[in-house]
Amino acid sequence: MTNLLVWPVLLSLAAALGTLIAPSNAARIATVAAALSLWSVLLLLSAVIAEGPQWLILGGWPQGLGIALHADPLSALFLLMSAAVCLAATIFARRYVEHSRYRSQFWPLWLLLQTAIYALLLAADLFNIYVTLELLGLSAVTLSALGGSRAAVQAAVNYLILGLLGSLLFLAGIALIYGRYASLDLQLLARVVEPGPSLWVAMALMTAGLVLKSALFPLHFWLPAVHANAPAPVSAVLSALVVKVAFYLIMRLWLDLFNPAVMSTAADLFGVFGALAIVWGSWQAMFTARLKLLAAYSSIAQLGYLFLFLSLVLVMPEGEDRQLLLGALVLFALSHGFAKSALFLAAGTVQQYAGHDRIAELRGVAGQLPLTFFSLGLAGVALIGLPPSGSFLAKWQLLSTTLLAGQWYWVAVVVVGSLMACVYMFRVLSVAFGEEGVATQRIHSRREELPTLALAVTATLILGLGGVWVWRVLDVGAAGGLG
Repeated sequence: MTNLLVWPVLLSLAAALGTLIAPSNAARIATVAAALSLWSVLLLLSAVIAEGPQWLILGGWPQGLGIALHADPLSALFLLMSAAVCLAATIFARRYVEHSRYRSQFWPLWLLLQTAIYALLLAADLFNIYVTLELLGLSAVTLSALGGSRAAVQAAVNYLILGLLGSLLFLAGIALIYGRYASLDLQLLARVVEPGPSLWVAMALMTAGLVLKSALFPLHFWLPAVHANAPAPVSAVLSALVVKVAFYLIMRLWLDLFNPAVMSTAADLFGVFGALAIVWGSWQAMFTARLKLLAAYSSIAQLGYLFLFLSLVLVMPEGEDRQLLLGALVLFALSHGFAKSALFLAAGTVQQYAGHDRIAELRGVAGQLPLTFFSLGLAGVALIGLPPSGSFLAKWQLLSTTLLAGQWYWVAVVVVGSLMACVYMFRVLSVAFGEEGVATQRIHSRREELPTLALAVTATLILGLGGVWVWRVLDVGAAGGLG
């Protein structure tokens, strides 16, 4: 069953080559590859649940020398979210890029981005994490610039420069760890790392690089312009997955590799900056003029919740309460991934058929795109944290934990952030459902709106009503471990 580890990566990479060989069938190749990748991830998740963590060292090399792939409950759940979002975004992109001038460049880059995401989530050594992180960054930058506008290109250049800076910081930390322990294999390192100056400096460098890539406040400044000006399916994957895998790496490293050296002060910093991100991102989203820009600022706020979760998980002792909070963190990450991708795809549909995404000028447009705005409303339920969404269960667990710990100030941040999310989501919906309609192009087929609806339903109903399943999967093995 360990061969299942290679299939998501191989399918996407082979499809990327296939789109170069047969560009006229690129969209069909990409869709089939995305569907098969999701199927292979479902099989891999089943294997993890039935047999525990899966390992594969390519080429038969000894551990520490060959390329190692690893899947445990944590990485398998992130893989499942990534594959599902990529499939929905790929189906949406078929119509979106069909008549665009960048169609031939889009599909190979799109599939390389998916390849990098899957390979990064499966990587079990620091060097291959660095390689896949670079492939991810370069493909994301190029895709974000495909719109061709001056704003898109300028945002992509800034993204490239800051992404390279983050990669250099991450690589410097890897060099320190290799110089100290002569290994980059995560499982081997987890057995030997110990607190000390070299590990603390490596932690600081690698974390700083990943924080920059995940756009945590105040290193978020590159994100709004990139996400707002990229093509809609690209924005969906950038927000739902690309910044999310950077956070996944921070979580993986701090829970597994750096755990012996974690200090409460450092963990508290995640909480402080997460809280600032929640308030600042929500405030900006409340007053921005464009729908895609609103979604971008909302991403900053939602990422703040993830870092707030992480700060509490890091300082909690091992036990049932910590596992409950870790499950809530993962459930929130999954809910955000599905909801935010749905929001960006909805914004892309509005932009295509209304000709713009200026919120003040969308009065009555919901009457002409009812399924899109129904999906947008469902995504808003998940982003606010209302029942029955998965994020409601996650926030409830977060509030329960902070109240039991007597940390009422985090409760205030969560409540204020949720109220602000209500304001910016209802602001959009109140305009869109207004009486005075604006003219839009006629939508070709309601099937175009189905990927958006599927993502929104997953975030709100499936993860809400079936959220307990996430905790059960994480309980199968050491969710944060490299066992």
